[in-house]
Amino acid sequence: MKRKVLLFLGAILIASTTLFAQSASDYITKANQGNAVAQDSLGLCYENGWGVEKDYTQAVKWLRLSAEQDNAPAQFELGFCYYIGQGVEKDDKEAIKWYTLAAEHGYAYAQYMLGFCYYIGQGVEKDTKEAVKWFRLSANQDNAPAQYMLGFCYYNGQGVEKDVKEAVKWYTLSAKQGHERAQYNLGLCYYNGCGVKQNYKEAVKWYTLAANQGIADAQCYLGFCYYNGQGVEKDTKEAIKWYTLAAEQGDERAQFYLQELTKE
Repeated sequence: MKRKVLLFLGAILIASTTLFAQSASDYITKANQGNAVAQDSLGLCYENGWGVEKDYTQAVKWLRLSAEQDNAPAQFELGFCYYIGQGVEKDDKEAIKWYTLAAEHGYAYAQYMLGFCYYIGQGVEKDTKEAVKWFRLSANQDNAPAQYMLGFCYYNGQGVEKDVKEAVKWYTLSAKQGHERAQYNLGLCYYNGCGVKQNYKEAVKWYTLAANQGIADAQCYLGFCYYNGQGVEKDTKEAIKWYTLAAEQGDERAQFYLQELTKE
């Protein structure tokens, strides 16, 4: 039975490899004919080693050709290559140039990254109002990281008037899409009754989701809830489990709580 499963998985891998190779071959033909979508797709093939040998320089070449034809996804991807220095020398200002072009076409990922660059002042002068503008445009297209950052800006009054209820709204949208930081921050809001009615059970729900994605803060707070029986039945062993996971990531509060527990 095990051998049959391995043979089946092997067949899938061979079929997938063949499919990628065929797709790359098709993209090469169309890309050389000037098809912008094919150029973008070929760039991604080279970037990820799909059907061709991985080659970041070739990836940038094809992404650029596509981007220069005003293809928003390629503009974003080329911007990202400049942002991280992949296949091209790192250049934040060049990244901003391509992010802006893609963002102005309404490309949600580019809008988020452009907003983030304005938020931290990378490649552009720091401008939280401009950041909020781009986060909002991206968030309205259901981009989870943008929804989280927009919520964060509302919560802290950065680039926009502080509004914790509006923060909870955006945290919730992002958290429901699985964004781990939004889940943790939403848990905090429910725990503290900030922007929403205090609800320990709801806090534990969101802490748990974030903790299971490795967020140390959430692991620590979840341990705290188990230790104190807030939103869950008191369970010291479960508290120690979560404190330990957080402590192993360097969370000093969790380390302190664990030390205190050993004294009991």
